[in-house]
Amino acid sequence: MPTGESFYITTPIYYPSDVPHIGHGYTTVAVDALARWHRQAGDDTWMLTGTDEHGQKMMRAAAANGSTPQEWVDKLVSQEWFPLLETLDVANDDFIRTTQPRHEDRVKQFVQAIYDRGYIYAGEFEALYCVGCEEFKTESEIVDGAGAFEGLKVCAIHSKPLELLQEKNYFFKLSEFQDQLLALYRRVPDFIRPESARNEVVSFVKNGLKDLSISRSTFDWGITVPWDESHVIYVWVDALLNYATAVGYGSDPEEFARRWPAYHVVGKDILRFHAVIWPAMLLAAGVEVPRGVFAHGWLLVGGEKMSKSKLTGIAPSEITDVFGSDAYRFYFLSAIAFGQDGSFSWEDLAARYQAELANGFGNLASRTTAMIERYFEGIVPPAAEYTEADLRIQQIVADASTSADAAIERFRIDEAIDAIWTIVDALNGYITENEPWALAKDDAQRGRLGTVLYTAAEGLRALAVLLSPVMPVATEKLWVALGAADALGRLQDQPLREAGTWGILRPGSSVNALAPLFPRVEQSA
Repeated sequence: MPTGESFYITTPIYYPSDVPHIGHGYTTVAVDALARWHRQAGDDTWMLTGTDEHGQKMMRAAAANGSTPQEWVDKLVSQEWFPLLETLDVANDDFIRTTQPRHEDRVKQFVQAIYDRGYIYAGEFEALYCVGCEEFKTESEIVDGAGAFEGLKVCAIHSKPLELLQEKNYFFKLSEFQDQLLALYRRVPDFIRPESARNEVVSFVKNGLKDLSISRSTFDWGITVPWDESHVIYVWVDALLNYATAVGYGSDPEEFARRWPAYHVVGKDILRFHAVIWPAMLLAAGVEVPRGVFAHGWLLVGGEKMSKSKLTGIAPSEITDVFGSDAYRFYFLSAIAFGQDGSFSWEDLAARYQAELANGFGNLASRTTAMIERYFEGIVPPAAEYTEADLRIQQIVADASTSADAAIERFRIDEAIDAIWTIVDALNGYITENEPWALAKDDAQRGRLGTVLYTAAEGLRALAVLLSPVMPVATEKLWVALGAADALGRLQDQPLREAGTWGILRPGSSVNALAPLFPRVEQSA
């Protein structure tokens, strides 16, 4: 077991009523990169993802496709959601499905606990409900319909008519937690990140909280309320609990104590559920609140939020089939400031692939290994005397490693990649200035040539380690090509926070030929 502190991180659990698009992939690879970083840094890391399979929307989608809800979700998860993780090289530790018995049993236990503590009561309810969001809407989230829906009230997010629901429901006393939540946000200023998300939530809670309807009695696709089987638990309450049920809440106290609390990474459209309702539920149950909630922005295509219903959804495989999973991961994690909205375009992806990956990192790796093969028969040469230019590279590598780790602590993966990329740019400039091909023509410069190529190879060793959480496939190829696998062991076992220490790659290591890490992409017009 790793010696570092617990780092438990989750993606939202995705609603599998449709196929995954690049927005889902974006969240998943971001969480995977953070988990890989912490795991490789020696922290006791656990990454959870999964699917949210109950609710009215799922029941209707199943009926429309002529199957039972369970058959429908089984098909979607096996054919679309599991393959997504493989497509994007995600190394999650667990995948939870809300239809699994391990989840259902523990959800009942949790809801019973807050009922027993006096935080749930029965009441009558009438409100406008959006099936797409699985959520009752407040006035600010309701707009007048247009076109075919003129004269109707529609959801501001889905632009589809809302349904007026009248039910006898069970309610959670959310309103009682206003002061405790505001105190939490003050006590832990980075509980919600980025700051714009924090400000939005604080202002929302200050305006007053209404009690939350937490059961439905008009359909039965869900987990039954333990003390009243004519009701099922509201899908959002069921879904949020996955983060606790997956790590042993109610069944394995030791595992739960080891893992909990978690960091949650979510899209900003579901921030309030995670930063308001979820901590209030935990407070009601006497369970520790999460360590933090990070809300990332939306991925925009043609200026619109990614959405299957509006045909802006792009399947991740459309990108990985052309550019590969590493380029997908690198592009979305570096091109968008994590926490802000970002625009996707094929032109931007192709340009960055060519400039940063093929010509920048890939070319650096290819020419360094090729020169070691050509001038030193494939054996990493020892460095002779270090000059100021060499020492500058060593400093850049050390600084990049420290800066990247600090950026990851802030959940700013984009800033971590920027820090690491200073090594790529510096080494490319260093090789151009030192001209090893010219040094190779003069026997008197043999020691200097060895120093230059050792410096380039050792810089690549650091890059392979630092970039492995972002680009696991290319860095593994580079690691093998540098002879580091034989000399130092597996790439994923290299202590990440020591990557900037100079002199780890041993002279005498055997370098292998390296095919282009990022081959030229032929795009059809």
